[in-house]
Amino acid sequence: MAKWQGKGLQNPDHGFKSHRRLWLIQMTIIPTLLPIPDAAQKYGLDETRLRDLVQAGKIHAGEAMGEILVYEKDIQKQAKEEEVLNRRKEDLPEFKKYLPLRGIGIGIAEAVEKYGLNASTIYRWFKHGIIAEIKWVTGLGGKKILLDEADIAYCAEINKKFGGQGKRVFRRNGIPFRIKKLGLSKK
Repeated sequence: MAKWQGKGLQNPDHGFKSHRRLWLIQMTIIPTLLPIPDAAQKYGLDETRLRDLVQAGKIHAGEAMGEILVYEKDIQKQAKEEEVLNRRKEDLPEFKKYLPLRGIGIGIAEAVEKYGLNASTIYRWFKHGIIAEIKWVTGLGGKKILLDEADIAYCAEINKKFGGQGKRVFRRNGIPFRIKKLGLSKK
């Protein structure tokens, strides 16, 4: 009958401890390399874009028998990034909540009061194309820009979840940087 004591097994029949050692064998894993045309086809990316990324050093590559080979792991990462960049904010459930507000114009001052955002933040999102312009109107105080209220409401919600002073919240296409936290990493 064996029972554990300390670092090893004690066998009362033998009167000594037999230590069991686990040896870890460190194996070198050889990365999978793909020719650029095969990688482009497999992951739905453009060949010229891949070549540009190799030239820029963003994707690891090597050359064998006159053919450029790229690391599959880097291609997978790039494909995921491209998927996020090709998405539209209009497809997100957070944006769809505000579709009834689509096309309704709201001024920056009114948006500041209604949604609790900073005026310069709203204007910066407008300049970056995250918030759409409805129209310019002329009044007693001069020209006023009306922005899409659906965009502002969406931006306010995302900013409330992930924003903070000095934090970038949105990519250029209006998708939040922290898309995984929204549970939207899959299409």
